[in-house]
Formats: sequence, C-alpha cells, structure tokens
Amino acid sequence: MGVVRIAVIQFPGTNCEYETQRALISAEASADIVSWQLSSEELVRYDGVVIAGGFSFQDRVRAGAIAAQLPIMQGVREMAAAGKPVLGICNGCQVLAEAGLIPMGEAGNIEVGMAHNTREGQPIGFICDWVYVRVQPSNNLFLKGLEDHVLPIPINHGEGRFVLTDRAIAALPTLGSLVYCDSAGEVTPHFPINPNGAYANLAGLGNLDGNVLAMMPHPERANFLKQIPTFIDSVWADHKQQFPNALIETPGPWAVLFQNMVTYCHRQGDH
Repeated sequence: MGVVRIAVIQFPGTNCEYETQRALISAEASADIVSWQLSSEELVRYDGVVIAGGFSFQDRVRAGAIAAQLPIMQGVREMAAAGKPVLGICNGCQVLAEAGLIPMGEAGNIEVGMAHNTREGQPIGFICDWVYVRVQPSNNLFLKGLEDHVLPIPINHGEGRFVLTDRAIAALPTLGSLVYCDSAGEVTPHFPINPNGAYANLAGLGNLDGNVLAMMPHPERANFLKQIPTFIDSVWADHKQQFPNALIETPGPWAVLFQNMVTYCHRQGDH
C-alpha cells in the first residue's frame, strides 16, 4: 500500500479541519479536506475518514443532527461497515451519535445522545478547558498503546454529555472508551472531574468492531508537544519545559491516536 489517504469532512460551521489535517499529515498520511457535498462514491475511495470539530449547521435542532442526515453520511456508514477507520471529534462525535454509528452501527437507531452539559444536574452552558482522560482497554484501533494512560486534552463544547440507552449501557464493557478522570487517573462522577455530567464519565466511545471512535475532547489540539500548556498537572507539561524551542514540534500525547489510524490503514492495505 502506498500513501494512506484520509478524508476530513468539512460541513458548514466546521472549524477544526485544518488542525485535524495537520495532525494527520504529521502521522504521514495524505489528508484532504473534502466538502460535505462530496458523493458517497468518491468518499469511500479514501482509506479512512475524520469528521472534525465545529458547529455544523450552527448546531440547529441538536448538535450534529442535520449533518448526520446528509447523503455523504451514507459513505461514512459504508466505510465503517467495510472496516475502515472512522473518527469523529467533538461535533464529529455528535454527528456519529446522531447517525447511529456508535456503538451498534445501525442506521436510524440512535443508542447514544450528546446532551447539554450539566453540573450536578443543573445546566451550565458551554465549556472550554483542559481536562484529563483515561483510556480504557479495548479492541479499538485508535486507542492501541494508550490503554490505562492518563492524558491531558482540551474540551470545547456545549452539548457533550453522553447519555446512553439501556442496550448501549449493557455493551459498554466491550467498547473502546475514554473516561474523564483527575490527573492521577481517579474517576469520580462529580464536577470538575466529570466536567459535563456525562454518564459513567464518558468522554469518548467506540463501536463494537473497534474501527469507529467518537470523542468529545480534541486530540488534534494536543497532537504536538507545543500545544500542551505548562500550567496543567501532567508529565507532558514537564516534558515541554525540558525541550528547547527548536525541538518543540515533537509529538504530543495524542499523536499516537492519529498514528494508529494510519498504521491500521497500511495493514489493511497489505491484506
């Protein structure tokens, strides 16, 4: 297999496509920003797809609800069914949830909702902050090598609270997931550790087959060491301070996620 080709879908209101593209390029992929008007036939020619963060269609109706109904999503479904990697970040997470791609992958059957943020049951509005997540062991291709790691990552959303149906809750132990925690990896359900009131502290959730991941935090904003703030309690912040400015382009805590996506595509192409 030659160069891995990844599509980054740009909807009206998307605002993280260029950061996502740079993260993929740093993982040695060829990353194209493609329009939401691209046909499904053209989309499925790519090796993988990312739905980037932003506010597609101004979050009207519900965040991600309109984008999830567009024809291009048929191509995303076909890619997921074919075992290709599908990543949704923030608004992309909301789109994948609205499309029924997590966790069961059944079109028209929504098992996960992304609800308004709450604090102890009370609405709190938009959140923009750095948090910590712990990667749960799973078969998810994006999370390989990150299991049980505690990683810093930024969040930036108003509708990021995971709510699940009973069937999705029953499947949860078998799914790839990220959970909000403190800097030591302890998971407690209360604010600020759980910043938005998500069920089981969920920050991200995969599908049953392990080739789809929907996550509310922004890995593309923690892909390079230079993006990590020095005020947070993390070895990554300490690591940044030890590097001279000339070397600050070194990979950050979430570079592995994008590298995993590219590595998986290469392996699929070799079979």
